Amino acid sequence: MPAEFGIWRMDGGLRKLTAAKLGDESELETMLQVDISILGLDLLVIGRQVPTSFGKRIDLLAIAADGGLYVIELKRDRTPREVVAQVLDYGSWVKDLGHEEIAAIYSERHQGNRLEEAFETRFGDVLPEVLNQDHRLVIVASELDNSTERIVRYLSDGFSVPISVLFFRYFLDEDREYLARTWLNDPMDSDGSAPKSGGTKSTKEPWNGQDFYVTVGEGPHRNWDDEIKYGYVSAGGGKKYTSPLNQLFVGCRVFAYIPGVGYVGVGNVTETAQPVTDFTVEIDGQRKTLLELPLKAPSLVEYTRLDNMEYAVRVEWIKLLPRDQAIKERGLFANQNSACRLRNSFTLERLTERFGLES
Repeated sequence: MPAEFGIWRMDGGLRKLTAAKLGDESELETMLQVDISILGLDLLVIGRQVPTSFGKRIDLLAIAADGGLYVIELKRDRTPREVVAQVLDYGSWVKDLGHEEIAAIYSERHQGNRLEEAFETRFGDVLPEVLNQDHRLVIVASELDNSTERIVRYLSDGFSVPISVLFFRYFLDEDREYLARTWLNDPMDSDGSAPKSGGTKSTKEPWNGQDFYVTVGEGPHRNWDDEIKYGYVSAGGGKKYTSPLNQLFVGCRVFAYIPGVGYVGVGNVTETAQPVTDFTVEIDGQRKTLLELPLKAPSLVEYTRLDNMEYAVRVEWIKLLPRDQAIKERGLFANQNSACRLRNSFTLERLTERFGLES
């Protein structure tokens, strides 16, 4: 049945407030853009009045911390069934948005600012490498008729269409104004298994076939100073950590990142991954393994068993930075993988500039 609101003022008795009509529903759209948290959802607005490929405009397009998209549509003066049909149509377009298109929409709608920076400012974490794995449709309305509510529940419960309705009601109390809200199919009540977008476009940015991100985590068995001096990057402790190094091929470029510190080096791979017991360096005309060298991480010898072997990839360093000059900016890509393809165009642009590399 249609959602009903009741608000009472309690000061020397009970007085029920009467719902009023919001003068201009575009005012609500403006409020949502300024502070989308009034939806009760943790979102970043990508754009307002976002044009689709078929000539219509989405009231608000937003992104969640997991990279999922939200289509938010106000009912306005359309019939309830019209707005349901409209938001489903928008969903058919949004499901195919790729990483580059989402970032471009944000930039166009925010004076050229970058989505990566805004995302980290909003959520305190870097933009996920994969965006738009799922999307949700939200209708904002003051009321819906019984049949339209049945349609929404039918789509949501019967066919897992990610559609919800947020009811807002406006109240006046002398010189005070209030908004009250309630959900039909609250998105936050989901078990997190929203249907995938199913689009044909990749939700990842394209890879240039050359650049990789590598983590140079430091500890008693690994040290950035050793990796600089002897020309390598390494990982160990099991296949989960060493297998990603197998992606690195001779001639590829790697950007080295110390977690919590920043990017400290860039270089070209000259030999693929090999056990540290086989990795040798020429010292005074003699070939010596890393285990025979005076390392700042002397516990490396403890990572030479078959089950925890440290593997090293030889690198010819192009540019190196001390830790206190590491490149660490809001929005730069980083994760805990020992190695992965570096797709993020914003990160590549900034690192190319900061390291003084050719584009």
